[in-house]
Amino acid sequence: MRYKFQIEGIDCSGCIAIVKKVLEEHMMIDKAIVLARPIGLTFIDMNIKLSAFELQNQ
Repeated sequence: MRYKFQIEGIDCSGCIAIVKKVLEEHMMIDKAIVLARPIGLTFIDMNIKLSAFELQNQ
């Protein structure tokens, strides 16, 4: 299922790539889409819904 998050502090393509890579390394996440515009809008496809807290501690 796809979930929408807003990630603060992402302002360059390098940051976007790092966040995407880290998210997709999580075993419960199938795919992460991190957008530059609007800044930090993120869609995450995951098997089980993880909380924002769990994602921050990834």
